[in-house]
Amino acid sequence: MTIYKRVLGDEFHRLHPALQRRYELLDGSRFEGEGVMRTIEGGPKWLLPLFSLGARWKLLFPERGENIPFTIRNTCRIGNDGQEEIYWERIFYFGKKKRYFNAVMSLDQKRNRIKDYLGEPPIVYSDLSFSISRDGGLHITSEQQRLILGKMEIPIPKPFQGLATVSETFNEEHQAFEIKVVVKNPLIGRLFSYEGEFTSDDILDSWLP
Repeated sequence: MTIYKRVLGDEFHRLHPALQRRYELLDGSRFEGEGVMRTIEGGPKWLLPLFSLGARWKLLFPERGENIPFTIRNTCRIGNDGQEEIYWERIFYFGKKKRYFNAVMSLDQKRNRIKDYLGEPPIVYSDLSFSISRDGGLHITSEQQRLILGKMEIPIPKPFQGLATVSETFNEEHQAFEIKVVVKNPLIGRLFSYEGEFTSDDILDSWLP
């Protein structure tokens, strides 16, 4: 059973059928999609050097724009600790330049929370909470965060956290997954956001009549 089915329990079946197939990743399986981000926006310009630094860890980037080509790959695999994990690779194409927003997710069974390690190598940790919207969409919110320095994980005070909200739905008219991600700071406001859509032929073929 995938980590997402475990954390959502019976609620998993309230997801739109296409989203169920997308998140029903078993060991060795992979989801691949491609599409366009209609907008990629950021916060204050004085933060751009920090985003440029984050690009070294494949976590955030300074570029902004509209109609940016995008690919996503989720791979289910076994981590070094022997537990199932999902590797997220998100690539944004700014001309010939590729920018990444990568992560590895696994399940904390005791707390029933998804553990999200952001960057390569990981530089930020976040707890994730999952819920289902009325229209069968998936809603994800980040909670407790820590800064990762080698083997040390240091709690980040809330005023310095970048808290994310993710909404993913399936648009039957467009036959595409709709995604919106917003990262905010309690003091500064929006730090980073993107929204757009992507498709996956394998998923569509599996659920359409």
